[in-house]
Order: sequence, then C-alpha cells, then structure tokens
Amino acid sequence: MAVSVVMPALEMAQETGKLVAWRKKEGDTVSKGEVLLEIETDKAVMEVEALADGVLAGVKAQAGAIIPVGQTIAWIVRPGEDLPPEVASSGTPPQTTSQAGRSAPIVSAPVEQPAREHTRISPKARRLAQEKGVDLARLRGSGPDGEILASDVLAAAEGSSPAQPVPENRDVVTLGSIGRLMAERTTESWTTVPHFFVVREVNASALIGARGRAEPVGGNKITHTDLLVALVGRVLVKHPRVNASWTGAGIRLNQEVNIAIAMAVDDGVVAAVIRNAHQTKLDEIAHQRIELTERARAGRLRPADIAGATFTISNLGMYHVDSFSAIISPPQAAILAVGSITDRVVAMEGKSVVRPMMTLTLSCDHRVVDGARAAMFMNDLAEALREPEEWLK
Repeated sequence: MAVSVVMPALEMAQETGKLVAWRKKEGDTVSKGEVLLEIETDKAVMEVEALADGVLAGVKAQAGAIIPVGQTIAWIVRPGEDLPPEVASSGTPPQTTSQAGRSAPIVSAPVEQPAREHTRISPKARRLAQEKGVDLARLRGSGPDGEILASDVLAAAEGSSPAQPVPENRDVVTLGSIGRLMAERTTESWTTVPHFFVVREVNASALIGARGRAEPVGGNKITHTDLLVALVGRVLVKHPRVNASWTGAGIRLNQEVNIAIAMAVDDGVVAAVIRNAHQTKLDEIAHQRIELTERARAGRLRPADIAGATFTISNLGMYHVDSFSAIISPPQAAILAVGSITDRVVAMEGKSVVRPMMTLTLSCDHRVVDGARAAMFMNDLAEALREPEEWLK
C-alpha cells in the first residue's frame, strides 16, 4: 500500500514549511527511518525520515517550494505498484505519522488567487487575515521579495495602506525564515506575555567542583549547562507551576519535564530539547546535548529535537556576559538566563572573601507564575547549586 509523504507539523501555529532539499530522487529505493528530505519550518531546518520501505514516486514539489502543512508532496510505493489516484481538492489526504511521533494535522491547501500564487505570506499574517477578514489577494507585502507580513494585514484591517516595500539596500540584511520567525515570535511574546523577572546571585564553587569531578562523555567534558539542565529538571519537579504552560483557557500542568537549551545558529537561535531532564543521568544529558549541538550547527535538527519543551535555559556565560533577561517562549511559563561565572568579593561570616559567583535571571509569565512561586523556585535552585551531587544521586 502506498504511503504518502506530507509536509509535517510540529505545532498548532505552523501553517507552512519550506522544502529545502530532497535526499532521494524519484525512483530511488528508500528504507524506513532513512532521511528522505530536509524542510525548513518556523524553528529550524530539519531532516524528515521515510515512514516506510519502498520506492520514492510521484514527487510533486521541488526544493524552495513553500508547502502547506499536511499536503502530500510524494509517495512511497512498493516496487511495481501504481500511484494512488489524485486526492480530490475537497477530500482529505491520508493521515501519516510525523517524525515527532504523533499524527500530523491534515490541512487542505489554501486557495490563492492566480496572481498571488508565488507570494510568500508569513504564518502570523495568514492567521490575522482570517481573524480580521482581510483579503490577502489585495495586499502588497512589505517584506523581503514582497512577502506579506503581519504588519501589512494589521494596516489593511485598520483601513490604512500597507507599508511599501523597503528599497534594496546593501546595508539591509535579509533574514532567512528562522530569523524572521524568531523576530516575529519574540515580538509577539514580549508584547502579549506579562513578563517579570527574579534575579539571584549564587556561589558557583560547588558547581565548578562537580564539573571537575565528572567523567568526560565521549572525550568531551561535562559542561556547566549539562549540570544546570540536570539540576533545574530536578528542581522543577518541586515547582510544577514553573514547568506549566499558558493555554489561553487556563494553566496546563505538564507531566513531563522537557528542558530546551537555546543554541546559536547562523540564522538566529534554536532551542533543542532534553526530554525528561528530571530523571535523566548527567552523562546522558551531556551525550544528548553534544548530538543536538552538532545537528543544530549543521542545520540537521529533526522535528522531535525541538518539540515539546516545557522550560528553557539560555546560557551566555561562555560569552562573558555577567547577566541578562531572556524572552519567554510561549506557551512555556518561564526561561532561565545564565550569566558567566566570575570571581567577586562577597561577605561571608563578617569577612570579605572572593568567590566564583554566577547571576541567574528567571523570566516568568505572571499569568502562570507569581512572584512568590518564582522566588521559591530560585531558592531551591540555589540550594541545588550548593550541593549539586546530592541532588544528582
């Protein structure tokens, strides 16, 4: 039986994905689990694996195409098997399983006016146009290559003319889809999520000692980030509201503790996920972090690598940043910003001493986490950093 290859979805808000490259060509034999193609979504460039053994056939999209989520772009058939009849435009394509291990939502391809067939439209612009009743076919986009942005839709809804395209300028840096979506989402988060911040300075002596005593993983040293992921995961178990999510209708208490690590890539920042960090051993966290970092830098993250985070850690200590405040990634309720470890003069038992200190800043969504809950979480995290090996037993 033929198996359809569709544009997968990682989250409810995703409407399209960009086909970056086929790893196989039509007529090639493929095996289940073998990388079939690369796609670019709102978050990263990822590899999509074949869901069955067979032959790749009926390829309907080429590299560079922007494809609606759920749309069939090829088939995997048995040798000698004919392609299934074309799915009617009003019908529903067969349902398949996404790389993330769950069913990919099936979405009919939106009907566009012929003149707009190749115009790029950001996912947020599509949502706003539907909500506000704006005809996208009448808009002229102000983004790169005429892309219609959310600001164009809002301007049209308010009765004003959309912003005119910015003239080409060698000083203007054109962002890729990851960079554009990062800019859009951080703006949306900052303007819609009620952020507040709790700052705590902690003595990192025990953290440094624990790192020094830890066994290397695959020739690589355990990092402070590895230790923080393990400790934060265990502390979050005691503070379910900090590990919760805002759904719009209320607060969802997540059963898993999945910690995303913010990673810098050429086109912005991606957040790769360590699953069940509260019960994963330190060496396994380090092993996963090394693999995720390599895939992120190579642009080869998989859908499962970036899905399902309940909390995020952003560590800029390696860049000698003393402290900073991070922007929350909805629907998560909090993100921990980690500064560098530096020697500072502190008071201990009435005397001035020098200790390696680290500044932690917790950004919280006040709809989910209040000040007292945030403070208690930071107190327990500081305690875990004073005795890291006790918490990691």
